[in-house]
Amino acid sequence: MSDGRIVVSGLTKRYRTVTAVDNLSFTVEPGRVTGFLGPNGAGKTTTLRMILNLVTPTSGVATIGGRRYAELTDPLRHVGAVLEASAAHRGRSGLNHLRVVATAAGLPRKRVDEVLAMVGLTPAARRKFKGYSLGMRQRLGIATAMLGDPKVLILDEPANGLDPEGIRWMRDLLRSLAAEGRTVLVSSHLLSEMQLLADDVVIIAAGKLVMQGPIEQIIAALPSETRVLVRTPQVEALTAALTAQRATVTPTPDGRLAVTGVDAPAVGRAALAAGVELHELVTERPDLERVFLELTAGKGAIR
Repeated sequence: MSDGRIVVSGLTKRYRTVTAVDNLSFTVEPGRVTGFLGPNGAGKTTTLRMILNLVTPTSGVATIGGRRYAELTDPLRHVGAVLEASAAHRGRSGLNHLRVVATAAGLPRKRVDEVLAMVGLTPAARRKFKGYSLGMRQRLGIATAMLGDPKVLILDEPANGLDPEGIRWMRDLLRSLAAEGRTVLVSSHLLSEMQLLADDVVIIAAGKLVMQGPIEQIIAALPSETRVLVRTPQVEALTAALTAQRATVTPTPDGRLAVTGVDAPAVGRAALAAGVELHELVTERPDLERVFLELTAGKGAIR
C-alpha cells in the first residue's frame, strides 16, 4: 500500500426501493483527521461498510492506498476499523480477546500489551468482557483495530459511551495517530467534539455529498451570520432601539435576544442611548454545529 489515502469514487448503494448512498465521492488524506458527518439515515455507516468490503456497492469504488480493501494482503496491518463497540466473547478477558485476534492475524504477542497500554486498559486487561462498560468496550475496539499498527484507522461513533475524560483521551489519541502520518476517518454526531478534533470534514445528507474540505474553510465559507446575543429586562425598549437601526431582533428560547445586522458595540451604544440596562452582551460566531444544521436542514434519508 503506497499511502493511506482513502478515495471514494461514485459510490452508490441501493436496497430495492431505498438508495442509501447516491453517487458519493470524496478523499481522505493521510496525516489528518477527517470527520464524516451527516444526519441519522444519511448513509454514513453504509459508506464505511462499503469502504471495508462489508457491503457490496451497487456502483462505484472505494480504495485505500490505491487498492480495494478486498485486495489488501494482511489487511489488519493496513487498516484498523471499529464500526461498533467491540464485540467479544462475554466470558473472555480483554487480554485473551486481543491474544486470539493477534494469533489469528500472525501478529506478535507483545503487540497485545502495547495496545492495551495505548488505550489505558492494562489495569482491566484480565477482567471479563461481560463486566466492561460501554466506554471500556470502545477502548478495547480501538486496541483491536491498532493491533496491526495500521496506516489507516476508520471509526464509527468512537466516543459513544465515553465520559468527558474519555472523550478527551480519544481526541488526543486520534490526533497523535494522525500526527504520525496515519489516515484517520471518524464518523460522529458529536459536532462540538468534531470541531475540536477534525482537520477536514465530509458532510453528507440523504446519501449525497453536501460539502467537504478543511473545517475552518467550511465554517468561513457559509453565509452563517455572526449574531449578538443580548439579555435585558427591557426587551421592548431595546428591540425598538435596534429595529430603528435596521437590525433584526429575534427572541431566543432562553430569554435572550438574537441580533443580526449590527455588531456588539452598536448594540451597546443603542442600549445606552435608550437608557436600557444590559445583563449580557455576547458575540456568537458561526461554528460547525450551526453550519451543519444549515447545510442539512430538511434533508432526511433518501428514498
